[in-house]
Amino acid sequence: MRLGLNLGYWGAGNDAANLALAKKADELDYAVVWAAEAYGSDAPTVLSWVAAQTSRIDVGSAVLQIPARTPAMTAMTAATLDTLSGGRFRLGLGVSGPQVSEGWHGVKFASPLGRTREYVEIVRKALSRERVRYDGDHFQLPLPGGPGKALTLTVHPVREEIPVYLAAIGPKNLELTGEIANGWLPVFYSPEHAGEQLKLIQAGADKAGRSLDGFDVVPTVPLVVGDDWKACADAVRGYAALYIGGMGSREKNFYNQLACRMGFEREAADVQQKYLGRDYEGAMAAVPLEFIDATSLLGPKERVAERMQAFAESGVTTLTVAPAMPDPEGSAHALQVTAEAVESAGVA
Repeated sequence: MRLGLNLGYWGAGNDAANLALAKKADELDYAVVWAAEAYGSDAPTVLSWVAAQTSRIDVGSAVLQIPARTPAMTAMTAATLDTLSGGRFRLGLGVSGPQVSEGWHGVKFASPLGRTREYVEIVRKALSRERVRYDGDHFQLPLPGGPGKALTLTVHPVREEIPVYLAAIGPKNLELTGEIANGWLPVFYSPEHAGEQLKLIQAGADKAGRSLDGFDVVPTVPLVVGDDWKACADAVRGYAALYIGGMGSREKNFYNQLACRMGFEREAADVQQKYLGRDYEGAMAAVPLEFIDATSLLGPKERVAERMQAFAESGVTTLTVAPAMPDPEGSAHALQVTAEAVESAGVA
């Protein structure tokens, strides 16, 4: 099992500290550093900045939003980043959610599975430097009846194939991931609850007649190093409450639904009710300690190593950490502790 680092979103005053973390991860031989986007910083700009100031570590989007770009634009971006980084780019994609897709990008959140399938097919066709012609339900290239012509990407990516990852939560999206992707980017991944999710990915692979040899399972997990693991969990409460309670509407919150499938239905409803009622402190307090512990790395090095072993045994191949320490120095130390823990756990 390799290690990764998720820098999350940029632009909140943490840019210099995050660059230092990326450099630290590069020094510690972490496999990949990821950047996210929502409706603030964009991932490709951040990744190009990080790639320019690191030497070995891969850079990945977790994720590029599908409604934000045409598939051809995503292929151009992927090829450019792969070239500039010397073959270190990983392409993570996700459909986002209805509020961001429709409210920010002006793209209807309709047929997410069909759109994702066609999107990935076009991106791969472009990156393979085929002449791009496509006649799908959601995308047509060139547009029929007009002056457009089928074109070929002029940039040559360093690698023959840039790996494509999908951020999937729902059952059907998990099957699609197993069917078409090179890897999976889960959130709130719990070794004790991941069996059904991985079965769905395997079902998708079986449907496509493909093997999952080399398939990369890459959860992002909050990381808090300290003597008291229960006290460490408090640093994760804000993040968990935001996603379970406020990331989406009352009717459609994919993260809330995931918590319900994990057996926290009553608690997830309580968190959401408090969060949407703007009782943020109450929502944070309502997040079950068991949920945080199941989906995070908390405590001293020995406990972190023990949990790492559980993640590896459950099928994780790249464990991506998101340090939630109170200061940059603490986050850098946590990366060092995690690198030592993965060695002591015997899963490196």
